[in-house]
Order: sequence, then C-alpha cells, then structure tokens
Amino acid sequence: MKKLSFLFLLSSVFYFSQKSDSVALISEVKIDAYKKPVSFIASTKSVSVVSENLLSQNPPDRLLESVNQIAGARMEERSPGSYRIAVRGSSLRSPFGVRNVKVYLDDFILSDASGNTYFNQISPDLIHKIEIYKGPESGDFGAVTGGTLLLQTKNADDLSLNLSSGSYGTFNESINYSKQFGKHFFHVYQNYYRTDSYREQSAVERKQIFIKDNFKYSDKGELKAMLLFSDLDYETPGGLTLAQMDANRKQARPATATLPGAKEQNAGIRNKMVLAGLSNQYQLTNGLSHFVLVQGSYVDFENPFITNFENRFESNYALRTHLNYEKNWDRVSAEWRLGYEGATNPIFIKNFDNNRGTEGNPQNFDKLRNNSGFYFLSQKLNFNERLFTDISISLNSNAYKWEKIFPTSETGNVKFKNQWLPNFGMTYVLDKGFSVRGKIGKGNSAPTNEEIRSSNQEFNFNLVPEYGWNKEIGVRKQFGNTVFLELNYFDFRMKDAIVRRQNEAGQEYFVNQGNTVQKGWEFLLESKRFDLKNNVLSHFKFRFSGSIYDFKFKNYVQGTTDFSGNALTGVPKTTINSLLNFTFFKKLAVDYSQFLTSKIPLTDANSVWSEPSLVSNIQFRYPIKFEKSRLDLFFQIQNLYNEEYVLGFDINAFGNRFYNPSAKRNFVVGATIQL
Repeated sequence: MKKLSFLFLLSSVFYFSQKSDSVALISEVKIDAYKKPVSFIASTKSVSVVSENLLSQNPPDRLLESVNQIAGARMEERSPGSYRIAVRGSSLRSPFGVRNVKVYLDDFILSDASGNTYFNQISPDLIHKIEIYKGPESGDFGAVTGGTLLLQTKNADDLSLNLSSGSYGTFNESINYSKQFGKHFFHVYQNYYRTDSYREQSAVERKQIFIKDNFKYSDKGELKAMLLFSDLDYETPGGLTLAQMDANRKQARPATATLPGAKEQNAGIRNKMVLAGLSNQYQLTNGLSHFVLVQGSYVDFENPFITNFENRFESNYALRTHLNYEKNWDRVSAEWRLGYEGATNPIFIKNFDNNRGTEGNPQNFDKLRNNSGFYFLSQKLNFNERLFTDISISLNSNAYKWEKIFPTSETGNVKFKNQWLPNFGMTYVLDKGFSVRGKIGKGNSAPTNEEIRSSNQEFNFNLVPEYGWNKEIGVRKQFGNTVFLELNYFDFRMKDAIVRRQNEAGQEYFVNQGNTVQKGWEFLLESKRFDLKNNVLSHFKFRFSGSIYDFKFKNYVQGTTDFSGNALTGVPKTTINSLLNFTFFKKLAVDYSQFLTSKIPLTDANSVWSEPSLVSNIQFRYPIKFEKSRLDLFFQIQNLYNEEYVLGFDINAFGNRFYNPSAKRNFVVGATIQL
C-alpha cells in the first residue's frame, strides 16, 4: 500500500508539471552568502535554501523535517531534545549536538570557539529561513570541513500567536512580534514547549526569549542588538541493544549487573544559555564599508549520566570585523573583503558521583580555555553577468590551555599548527536559468572542547585537527520556467579523521583514525506552485531531493584490525526525500512528505548495520480570514504508516547499545493567529 501511494503521487508530478503560474523563478532566489547577496543560479557555492514552505513542515519541537529535505544534510534525533546535524557525513564525531558545522544566527555566531554548537537551544518557529553551505567555506566562515548554517529570523512586520498540542502530552506555545518603528525594527519572540515523549525518561521542557533591534541610525549605518535566553531541560533514555528494543521500544536503558539504568540515575541534560551581541554596518565612502560584531554568551550545563554528574560553566566571547570594497566597470564588477573572526571560550568542568540525579562525591575538577580565530581575504568577480568567480584564503589558528584542579593539580597548553585554507569557485551562466559550476577548497577542523576533554574525564592531548581537500562540480537548470533541477558531484579526501569511541561504562573518547574518501552525488528537482485553474484541486507543488554516497575509510588500522575500505560509520549510502504540496478548494493545504534512508553501518568494522527505513508524514492546513486577522489551523500526522525505525543511532556503542527508537504514529494539532 505504501509503495502504491508513493508511485501514484510520483506519477502526479509529471501530469501537473505541464502547468505554471506567475511565482518567481526558483533560480532567482537570493542567497545571503554572508552579506553578499547573489542569485542562486549564479552562486559559486554549494548551498541549499530551507524556505518557508519547508519550515512549515516541522512539528513544534524540531527543525528535522525541513533540514532533511535538503540533499547532503541530515538531522538526527537520538532522543527528543538531543539532535545532531550532519552535512555530508560530518556527524561521524558527534554523539550529540553539532560539531564540525559552523552556525550563525542573523549576524551573530552560535558556535563557540572550539566549534561546538547548542543547536537544540533554538526554537524552530523563531527561524524564518536557513541557508546550508556544504563542504569547506574557509574564506567566509573559517575552519570547518562539514559545512555552515545561516539561520535568519523575521525581517517583516508580524504579530502572531502559535498554540499546538499532540501525542505524549506535547504542548507548544509561542508569540512572535516584529514591527518597524521609525528607524528601529523590533522583534520579540517567546516560546514554551514541553512533552513527555515516546520513551521512558525522555521528557523535554524548553523556555526561550529572543529580542532584537535593528536601528538604522543614518543613511550610511545600521546598528543591530540581539539577546537570546534559553532554558532547556530534557531527559536522556540512553541506547538499547537490538534485543532490548525488540522486547520494549519504549523502555529507557536498563540497569546491568555493574551499572544502574538511565531512569534510576535520572539521566538528562539541563542547559541554560544567554547570548547577547551588537553589530554595526557602516558605509565609509562610495564602495567602501565596514562591519564589526562583538558578542558574549554564558552556558550553565548539567548532565546527570549513568556513571557521573557533570557540571559545565562555559563563557564565550567573539569578535568579527571586515572591510568590504566594491567596484563596477562597464562589463565587470568586483568585491573584496578583508577581515578577522576570533573567539575565546573558558570552561570550568566539575564531575561528581551521580546519586540518582543529584551531585555526590567529587570525581574530577578541570578547566579548559579554547582560543581560535582566522584572518580572511576574498575576491569576487562578475564578468558580464555570465562568469562569476570567488577566490578566498584564510589563515586559521587554534590553541587551548588546560588545568587539572582536583584530585591532582597540573597545567599545560597545546597549540595546533596554523593552517592556510584556500578556496576557489567558478560559475558560468550558459543561458537564462542554466549554469555550470566548479569548486575546490581546503577545510580544517580542530577537536572541540568535548573531544579534548570528553566524558571519560581525561584530557586527550594526542588529538589533532582533521583536514582535507574538497572538489566538486554542479549543474543548475530551469526548465520552461516551471521546474528546477540541480545536480552536484563532490570528492572530499580527509586526513586524520576524528572518530568516536566508547568504553565499557558508556563514556566516550575520540581518536584520529587514518583517512577517509568521501564521494557522492546530490540532486534536487523542484517545481513552482502550479495554478491548476480548478476549484477542487487548486494548486500543486513538488520537491524531490536526495544523495548517493560512496564514503570509505582509507588507511585505517585499529590495533591489528585493518578497516581500510569499510563504509564510513553512521552515513547512509542513499537518501531520497520528497514533498508534495496540494491545495484543495483554494484553501485546504495538504503536505505529504517521505524520507527514504538506506541501511547505515553502525560500527567501524561494518559488523552491524541498521535496517533501511521509509517514513511518511502528512499535514493539513486551513486558513480562516477575518476582517483584520487570520487563523491558520493545522493537523499533522507524524510517521503516517506506523514504522518501527530509529532516527539517531549511537555509533560504535559499547555493548551493542546502538538503538534509540523513534516514536510510532503520533499527532499534532494547532493554530496560528495572525493579528
């Protein structure tokens, strides 16, 4: 039945794609590329845009459904509130959270100095648009090999209230208020979310407040201020073995003969974060402008775990500044940027015995300070609106100081070798809506604080940054002003890959293990919204995306075992995603999405693989208009066909505890009131 319904909807694409409407061309979508707006068709970067249409597919608690519609990007949920984001396989080293992917929120930087990002602190309906840059972009965003996410908040007047409720005691409430007052554009956002969730020991509660003020104080300058406060508390049920999952998918990790269970220890994460910053953009002279950003954040992090209770107190201070110069001639335009971004990140870490969710006797107290930064220079040339080039280089530095306080006293520091990271991209527009592109660049990613001093409570001084060269080519083509096709091929060779390990207590540690060869195809086929001139089926839009990867370990030996040639752990070879948007009776919107994921290797030895999965969601949206307001009702069914699947595995897990079962069929109903 599932296959027949999918084939029927797929066949509908080719019938309805003969019609069109007047919606703007997909190829003309503007991407920001960090304050350098350019049309999508002419961009030299490997970038995808998460639009409002994709963002509307998410349930209230996560961005997963929209991110997973992007070829090359994969968001995983180990348990509610615990998310990973992988861009082209970059979650190899992430047991949780976001590493090796840089994240910005408007002008401001969410990632800390070491490269770790608390992405789950951001409420989904705060975000208005996401740009996902795949692969190294060191000339703009510094030393990462995975990719970069630019999150953008609202930039237009809005007053709306969102309320929703669903399965497992889910409740979500948020208020969005944004308005232009003279020279000021204010945006205030508040959110409260809670759920008991599908499994034992997996409840979530999040409270958030976001305030921004964009002050256009003169024709030449704009000052932006931002304040974000987030309080997140979620329980962690822990991974199960296959036998445990088959016996009871809802159970938390049970106790063993030597260790207590997740429920007994009240395992979870309690994370409070405050982020504040100022940025200023000023036009110095005709063609010359200056940008500067200063920001600071504080994180209070608690993690009662099976074997210990960890407290982390983290501060992060960052600066970004650059000069921009633009010059236009008859057939050539040029842009140059020279700048610096840097941050410092002191952390105080305390580990205690975990007495059923409370602190017991002290185990280890340590301090760690990570300092990182990069100087960058970029040049963009546009020849006759046909040939676009992007040449950049950055000089990246990373170092950390460490101090053991208890039970022993010791200090030291480690400085990694400075890295020159060049990038070159070129796009040639063959015809309107038709371009070809090529790109080559080097990426570098130093170990994060959580990898230097991981949950085994030991400093790992042997870890070194992973690095590599990425080469890719791509085609973007608009067909008949109605359908857009993008096809990319990339080849990334990484050296000194950082790989996660677990000891018998479930504590993690990291090692550099040889090299990887990561090659793959990514595709996107997307239509405009077709006006079908029919009162029953009024509008239709489709989107298909996916990836086919050949990711392998190379020169990877662990002890006496040679893993060279094995598939890269945690990365599916094939993903195919689809989204079909229907409008009935000119009002009722129906969104039908599917996510097909091939089997995934769960160990470096490739001795255990997951089962492939096909997960479907459906959403109904209905607007009711009043004289001065609008009520948008929605009803969502997640996991429509009641699949038993896992959305986030624990790779290389000790004791074969790989599995974090996802919820079976569940429901969300809600409304948005726009005043």
